[in-house]
Order: sequence, then C-alpha cells, then structure tokens
Amino acid sequence: MGLGLLSTIRILVADDYEGWRRQVRSLLQARSEWQVIAEAADGPEAVQMAEELKPDLILLDIGLPKLNGIEAGRRIRQLSSNSKIIFLSMYNSPDVVQAGLSTGALGYVRKTDVKRELLPAMDAVLRGKQFVSSSFKNQQFTDTSVQKAAHRHEVQFYSDDALLLDTFARFITVALKSGRAAIVMITKSHRDGLVSRLKVLGIDVDAATQQGTYIQLDVVKTLSTFMVNDMPDSTRFFPVVGGLIEAAAKEAKHSRVVACGECSPLLMAEGKPDAAIRLEQLWDEVGKTFGVDILCGYALSSFHGEEDEHVFQSICAGHSAVYSL
Repeated sequence: MGLGLLSTIRILVADDYEGWRRQVRSLLQARSEWQVIAEAADGPEAVQMAEELKPDLILLDIGLPKLNGIEAGRRIRQLSSNSKIIFLSMYNSPDVVQAGLSTGALGYVRKTDVKRELLPAMDAVLRGKQFVSSSFKNQQFTDTSVQKAAHRHEVQFYSDDALLLDTFARFITVALKSGRAAIVMITKSHRDGLVSRLKVLGIDVDAATQQGTYIQLDVVKTLSTFMVNDMPDSTRFFPVVGGLIEAAAKEAKHSRVVACGECSPLLMAEGKPDAAIRLEQLWDEVGKTFGVDILCGYALSSFHGEEDEHVFQSICAGHSAVYSL
C-alpha cells in the first residue's frame, strides 16, 4: 500500500516562528487524514523528534536556529530514513534548493508559495515524487542524495598583517577571476591594504563592487547585526549571512561564492573565545548549506600560551585546513 493511501499521515512541523507553524497547521486542516503529531522550534529538536517519533512527513524550515535545516535534514535521513522531507524556506537560490534535495528530501516549497503549493507538494512527496516550487520551473534539480563537492573552511594564523593581507588577496583574486563572487568582512585597519593588493593582482575592485561580485563589509558593523549578549545568535546570523550569499550568488558568473574575514578572529582578540568558537561553527554550517569556501585569519598574538591552548586546538579542529605564517 502506498504511503499516500494510509488512513493517517503523521507530520512533524519544524520552524522557529510559532506564527508560521500555526499557519501551516491551518492549511493542513483541509485533509482530515493529515495529523500534526509534533512541532520543533530549532534544528536539534527537529532531529530528536524525528528520531523518536518517526513521522511519515517532515515540513522543515532551512533557517532553523542552533542547527540549520539542511544539516538537520541530513541527520534525520540517517535516523529516520522512511520519513519524507519537504523544505519550506524563504531562500530562492537554486544552489540552496539543490543542497536541500541532496539530503534525500523530495520537496522544496518557497514560503511565498505555500498557500498554493504546500498541499500539492505533500501529495506528490508522499507518493515518492519530487516537488519543487514553480518559482524554479526553469531549473533542473536532481533528487539523489549525492553530496556536492565538500566546501573548504580554512584558517590562516599569522604573525604579520602583511602576510594575512597577501593571503586574503590571493584567495579573493582566484575566486573573482574564476567567475565566483567574494564576500569580505575585514577590520578598518586592513581595508585599504587589501584593496591595494587586489589592484596589484589585476582586480578592478570598483567594477567588481558595482557588479555585486565583491562585497566588502566592516567586521565590527557586521558582528553587530547578529551578536546578542556577546554571543552570536543563530536566528540572526543565518538570515544576515544567507542574504549576503544569495545576493552575491545572483551576480556571480557561476553562482558560487567565497567568504573571508575576521569576524571570529576579532572576537578572539577581544577576549571572547567561546563566542569565536561558536561563530566558527555557524560559519561551517553556512559553508555546508551553500557550498561556500571560507578563509579565516587569526593573529597569533590573540593566543596567550598554555591558557589558550584548548581554544587554539578547538579553532584548528573546526577547520578543514590550517596554515601558519
């Protein structure tokens, strides 16, 4: 018997906004056989409930706090392989859609289309068919669980500012010359030095800025958009950074983005190691979700001997490659 013919379809709704969960519940009242058995407000809670309850269908937001929806989807597929997943999201990037489907999910519905498309999406997915919002009707997506090439999340420890700026400039230049976009979050003291190095390497910084393929941000102002009580807030971080990535990807020739900067390093320099480590974890989730290559730059002077050894090791462990100059 097909899943869609069962008398009751058990549904888990995962979204951090209660008002949105209420709207979804209201839509599901159209079918008496659809039963919302649980709701989750963050990624770890969604994973836990999926493992415990083994729902038939999970409606999963991508911008979940603590653990983004795509990473949560990967874990759910391992723990409750028979649960079918539909992502509900505001993101309109084809790369994000593909990342979602690559988890093994069958559906992706934009929240702006949910009133019209959620019920048809559920009917299709419950029968084992792929459903992607009509917003992406001209795009082709695979429904396999084959992962995209692993993203890079690397760290450069440096003893001299010039070494950091040379490394950042080469990283950005390779990206821009290959048709990708670059997002740079840098301190005011490093800004001019980086721009001058990019120009020496043949980058027309003004043109790239106007085109939207080079986005240079002040690290202090950027941190202020998602820090709460001296810690990065995931509910603010993902919309801010995700929005930047989507904007840059639209302008990039190959819709791919790299990011480099000093957000976590600045927190470390300010004596906030826990915040720095947490922010690195959030950046890693972004890298996995969007396929973004990331390069961080830490001054060795921010670490003070044995007392910071565990912090140094934690930061190294959170990166795919470690360099020191």
